[in-house]
Amino acid sequence: MIDVILNELNLKKIPPEQYSALTLAYLGDCVYELYVRSRLVSGGNRNVNALHKDATAHVCCRAQAEFYRKVEDMLTEDELAVFHRGRNTKSHVPKNSGMNDYRIATGVEALIGWLYLKGEKQRICDLLKYIFD
Repeated sequence: MIDVILNELNLKKIPPEQYSALTLAYLGDCVYELYVRSRLVSGGNRNVNALHKDATAHVCCRAQAEFYRKVEDMLTEDELAVFHRGRNTKSHVPKNSGMNDYRIATGVEALIGWLYLKGEKQRICDLLKYIFD
């Protein structure tokens, strides 16, 4: 799926490093949520409300901050640089989130968006699988 979208929309024509951190986070949020939802559905049919509740528990700022703490030592220098770029970007913090968790979550989303644009689908899966296993 990732290859089809990247090729169809010609997203590889602009190097991932040239996107703003918030644009990377915007895209990374979608990829992260798609992975979480797909993983939840892979167990078979379930009540949609239960699926939604489980998904929101994994995609909230607090959960994404915890994800970062688990994989921080696994990240390369380049990945850490992208994470820090996202984390340090100024943005509006929602009232139901803490500032620190929100900033870390933005860094995580930027990293995933960057990996997505690079076509690093296996790396995304490896990192995300690590937190679920």
